[in-house]
This record gives sequence, structure tokens and C-alpha cells, in this order.
Amino acid sequence: MSHAVARLRAVRMARLDKPFVARGSRAPRCPGCRVMFSHCLCALRPQVPTHCGMCLIMCDIEPLKPSNTGWLIADVVQDTAAFGWSRTEVDPALLTLLADPQWAPYLVFPGEFVATERVVTEVPVIPGKRPLFVLLDATWPEARKMFRKSPYLNHLPVLSLQPEQLSRYRLRRSTRDDHLCTSEVAALCLALAGESQAAETLETYLDVFTNHYLNAKQSVPPDLEDAAHQRLRALAVPAR
Repeated sequence: MSHAVARLRAVRMARLDKPFVARGSRAPRCPGCRVMFSHCLCALRPQVPTHCGMCLIMCDIEPLKPSNTGWLIADVVQDTAAFGWSRTEVDPALLTLLADPQWAPYLVFPGEFVATERVVTEVPVIPGKRPLFVLLDATWPEARKMFRKSPYLNHLPVLSLQPEQLSRYRLRRSTRDDHLCTSEVAALCLALAGESQAAETLETYLDVFTNHYLNAKQSVPPDLEDAAHQRLRALAVPAR
């Protein structure tokens, strides 16, 4: 199954001068889930209907990283768009999406960095419109730069999340435990919009992906009957 992040990755791969090699591993990876073939989880990809949409604006090489979790969002949320970020130009398709009258877009970013009048903390029901969550998919320093240097986003309300849990993401290190990965942020957005099943599915799918990813690096077989796998099977029907 191809989705927006996979297509963006293919476009970015085509521009490479030499093959991209993930840090710490040169083993071949499944193109469908980016995990080593021995630990492929494509058969576990869940399907959950959602009313919300996701718009990922991805920093330059983010689509190339096998540890990127924006890919998981596109697996779960059918209406996911993905665009590469550039300081000097913007994809016209992104502007078209943000102006589409069916969507009510929200730029998800910490409210402490934004003028108070732009900040919202809830997702109201707007007749005839669907929430579209715009996520800056990057490291925290990169995301702050993208936020400052993307004037075409300045008209959007900024959704400031108030996460109670610490990040469970284990594939990259952050200096702060309260910095969530992109799929954790998306799950919070879904929950805030009343999409509890989709939110829980995405959270669980991240746990399963993380287990497969780390077990593959350590040459440990995945435990398909652990709590995360059982919870994922209970939440959603795997994609065919």
C-alpha cells in the first residue's frame, strides 16, 4: 500500500547522490514498513476509519529515516498528506490543502512560543468541516526553525497540547522526556478530537513498530503474543 509519506520518501530518494544508509544498520529493509525483512510488520498494519486528517510537513531527510513515525500516522490515518519543507519555497499543493473548505486546519505547536490570541487548546465541532492537524515532522530544533520560517502558516490557529504522559519513544534520544515523537503528537490530536479508537490504535501501533525495530537490531525474534500485539489485534483489523 502506498501513502503520502511513502511517495514523499520515493521523491526524496530519487534526489540522492548516493544511497541513504540508516545509522547502525546496512541490512536490507522492507519497503512497506522500513523494518528488516526478518521483522516485517506489514501484515499488522491497522485500518481505522477517522473523521480527522493529518498534514505532515517534513524536514529534508526525515522521510528517509526508517525510525520516522510520520510513516505510522499515514499507515493508520487514511487522509494523511505529506510535504517536504523548504525555507525558500512552498509546495502549491500544500497551500491548496490548507485552503480547502472541507478542512479546519490547526498547526500543532507549543503555545509558549506563540502569541496568546493564536493559541487554542480544544478542537471544536465545526459544521461542514473536518479537523486537519498540521504537524512539523522534525527534530525539535528543526521544528522551531520551520515554525519561524514558514509565513504561510501564520494565519492558522495553533493547537497547544497538554500531554500528561512522558514519551515512550525509544528509537531516538531527546534531551527532554516531555518531547513527544510525531505519532505520539498525532495520537493526542486524535484523542482531543474525539477519535479515541484511532488514537489508541496509533499509540499501540507505535509500540509494536518499536518492538519490531529494536528486536531486529538485536537479532531477537518478535514476540507476536506480547501485550502490545494483542492490544493492536483487538483494536483494529489488519490491512490486507
